[in-house]
Amino acid sequence: MIKKDYFWPLLGLAAVAFSVYVLLEQLKDISYEDVVVSLEAISLEGWLMAALATVFAYIALAGYDRLALSHLRKKVSWTFISFASFTAYAIGHNLGASVFSGAVVRYRAYRSQGLTAGEVGILVAFCSFTFALGTILLGGIVLLIEPSLPAHFHSALPEWVAILLGVGMLFLVALYLWGSFMKRRCIDLWKLKLEYPRFSLICRQLVVAPLELLAAAAIIYYALPEQSNPGYFMVLGIFLASFSAALLSHAPGGLGVLEVMFLLALPDVNPADVIAALLVFRLFYLLIPFAISLIIVIWFEQDQLLKKFRGTKT
Repeated sequence: MIKKDYFWPLLGLAAVAFSVYVLLEQLKDISYEDVVVSLEAISLEGWLMAALATVFAYIALAGYDRLALSHLRKKVSWTFISFASFTAYAIGHNLGASVFSGAVVRYRAYRSQGLTAGEVGILVAFCSFTFALGTILLGGIVLLIEPSLPAHFHSALPEWVAILLGVGMLFLVALYLWGSFMKRRCIDLWKLKLEYPRFSLICRQLVVAPLELLAAAAIIYYALPEQSNPGYFMVLGIFLASFSAALLSHAPGGLGVLEVMFLLALPDVNPADVIAALLVFRLFYLLIPFAISLIIVIWFEQDQLLKKFRGTKT
């Protein structure tokens, strides 16, 4: 019997192995030179807009933590929240099992600000729920605007299925909003009780979470060639599906998962252009923030050690 501690790492490795296998099958007709040509074809405006979208996405991600702290009625400076959130997401996205790896970063950071272990746990859960809420809201809207989207993954799915699913997703969001408006205390899920945030806080959740996802998807949109670009809402829908699948797989950086789903969903776009756009996404949204986050972690831990050293001397 596999120990619980090894389940998620093994699941992540299995997801990576399967995704890499499928990806290699998809890439067998694409040469390195083709991808380089596609990267060189991205305009300066495309690079600048992708970079700007990345900055906007990470600003919105800091809003997740800000909302969670507001729910806990804790006051922490915006500067600290921005650094803590940026580091947690940059490390979590790259290492996989982001709920757990990002939680470690948040635990170290927010404990230094006086939060208890239980409060940090609520903060992590709140941030994860905010992401899920934004995904459901945007997913529902995209399915109503682009009902042909599911057919890109499975040609047998009719458009009415997408419309029905989209309406169902928006109904779930409305139900959550109604529960808070009616001032219900909590949702009972077996032994788990989830406390409703304040109505004003939920309204802010429904703004912040979609903004982050809209910006992240824009990185890929601006990196795709204008001639064969399927349109922003189509890119957004594929991104929501693939990024959610990548997070659920716990694969580090969603390795292979993003590429496979985008290649399968965009058969009419030059595969080299798709890979080039995803490389831009990985560079801006994953790799550069990861490198910066490591510097922040080293600085933070050094600062904590110095404080302890000074404390022992006095």
